[in-house]
Amino acid sequence: MLDHLSRPPSPSHIPMDALSEVLQDFRLSGVNYGRCELRHPWSIAFTQQQLLRFHFVSQGPCWIHTEAQGWQELNEGDLMLLPQGIAHRLASAPDVVGDSLKSCQVTKLGSNVCEVVQQGTGATSTLFCGSMVLGANALNPLIALMPPMIKGCDVAGNDPIVGPLLAAMTAEAAQPQMGSATVLSRMADLLVARLIRCWVNCSGASTTGWLAAIRDPHIGRVLVAMHRDPGHDWTLESLAGVAGQSRSVFAERFSAVLGEGAARYLARLRMQLARELLGQNGLSVAEVASRLGYESEASFARAFKRLTSVSPGLVRRTSSGRIDMDFGF
Repeated sequence: MLDHLSRPPSPSHIPMDALSEVLQDFRLSGVNYGRCELRHPWSIAFTQQQLLRFHFVSQGPCWIHTEAQGWQELNEGDLMLLPQGIAHRLASAPDVVGDSLKSCQVTKLGSNVCEVVQQGTGATSTLFCGSMVLGANALNPLIALMPPMIKGCDVAGNDPIVGPLLAAMTAEAAQPQMGSATVLSRMADLLVARLIRCWVNCSGASTTGWLAAIRDPHIGRVLVAMHRDPGHDWTLESLAGVAGQSRSVFAERFSAVLGEGAARYLARLRMQLARELLGQNGLSVAEVASRLGYESEASFARAFKRLTSVSPGLVRRTSSGRIDMDFGF
């Protein structure tokens, strides 16, 4: 699976602090943001999506419901992060049923920002909501480890920036001016990035698993390298070279921390990326195989079916290639 356009990164080019390197790679691509003014009673459902979602409450009332945790009240200044985009519902009260989308007026304010308004005589809820995709493959395992819901104030106690940033978002959302939606989207990008970093810093120091591996001064460098260039023709020797260890020491340490060998981890990473490329980007099977470093479409198809139990062609045919935006954000 030799990729002639890529070269194995030198160990000296990968910092020892691989966790910082992964977080430095944090990039958000805003799929959509929405500034909402909704009059009670209102209720809106969000379907399961492969997106990172957040909801910021500038003014209440607002409740959030998930199947696992039921109803939770969100107060003014609260931000709820849903890293894996699980299905959920927002409402002005738990007893409000139905879907208010049909009565909302949605106005586009730019390429990826909109305003959502529901008129009425009840109490006003002012929200800023967003759905995002991550721009760094190295973050995918980290997001998978995070809980389905994270309330910003629960993890950001030691971050001196989060409090003022939330206050600034509250002021911007409460008194919109020219360009407010764009300003809010930029602040949201920064806020989400800092909250993810806060969660990582607050997580326990386990001796096994992905977080333990990325913190390991040797294995972490290998994870960064594989996620940055999954299509490279990685061998045990080249990965051990990135780690700065002998083959035997590297192989034993990698398996001990992650519970599987480096070859298996790399194969699963490639198939995860292959699913995304086949399902969303409209690429042919041959193009995906080439991007991920396979010498032929046939060898890629065999590996894909071995690890996923379905053919890449079936995934491509059954995927719509589109993401449901839920009325604009």
